[in-house]
Amino acid sequence: MAKELLNTKETANYLGVSISTIYRMEEQGILIPSKTPGGQRRFSIKKLDEYKENSKSITAPQLHNNNSSSDESLLNEELSESNKIDKPVDPRNNLNDLNGSQWMPETKSFFYQKGLGSSHPHAQIERQHPAPFSYQDISHLISFFTKKGMNVLDPFGGVGSTAKACELLGRRCTSIELQEKWHNLAIERLEKEVAVGTSANHNFILGDTRKIIKELDTDSFDFIVTSPPYWSILNKKADHKVKQERLANNLATNYSDNDEDDLANIKSYDEFVDVLVDTIFAECARVLKPKKYMAIVVSDFRNKSEYISFHSDLIHKLNKLQIPSGGVLQLAGTKILLQNHKSLLPYGYPFAYVENIHHQYILIFKKEK
Repeated sequence: MAKELLNTKETANYLGVSISTIYRMEEQGILIPSKTPGGQRRFSIKKLDEYKENSKSITAPQLHNNNSSSDESLLNEELSESNKIDKPVDPRNNLNDLNGSQWMPETKSFFYQKGLGSSHPHAQIERQHPAPFSYQDISHLISFFTKKGMNVLDPFGGVGSTAKACELLGRRCTSIELQEKWHNLAIERLEKEVAVGTSANHNFILGDTRKIIKELDTDSFDFIVTSPPYWSILNKKADHKVKQERLANNLATNYSDNDEDDLANIKSYDEFVDVLVDTIFAECARVLKPKKYMAIVVSDFRNKSEYISFHSDLIHKLNKLQIPSGGVLQLAGTKILLQNHKSLLPYGYPFAYVENIHHQYILIFKKEK
């Protein structure tokens, strides 16, 4: 019997577009899914075929037309995206599955952070974590630095943003998380937001990444991507923003309750950086395959009146790091992840300059022999 309904991932593949585009099309009423008893979206192949047929009559404009309807604009966007996908991948490309048209935009030194929005049904697990990152942002990196079927490691797995991106993109994720609460939510997230059974496609490990990563095989991962704790910033006294956005909604404000294995509970910043580099990222470099990449998402922050340039401290420690099993870690570049959606707060006004930090750094390192 022919399949009549597709899940979100299958729908994206069927139309030749991204998962995030399917969500936008649903929000704008272009695609209307049904729901399973468990709440998963299902799209009718018959309706998808009707959409594809109707989209053939839309002519992509040469110039942006502010008067065009949102539906037409999105259809034009889909046609443009489909045209990019149709171009062949260079047979010499051993890094990813992108053709030239797809490759070039990803080499820009910045991109804008994207999320589903706090009210979206698929953001409810993510927002429980005090410092999540968007699976859509991680998807950019996974798409560029891997091919389908490759192995990705996240040593600070959290609530599974990397695992979700891997599942949607056809990669295999190993996600290590110290706290049982976040570990369990990561598994639940794939089951609810992607499809039942998809968490079994990945390796979710509960435990201290400092110990677990030593047990992983050398040269076994094609890409490493993660966002580590930003020292103890989540343990500081709650400010107005935290009270309004987290405490008022009964959401967690830190990773753990005084867990001695939690890196965020290390008292000294210098010791924290040393532990992060020497016991985790050096080991990450060991398990990374030669000529492959590691991406670390971080932000600078303030400790009372002191500005901590976390990203530059990591670059200083990691660039040209000698890897225990041989080889060296080389800085390949940095990307700026712009958070233009964040609210401005009157820090320092009217006495001193205190930044609203509305960006993160993505530090990209390559393992060289």
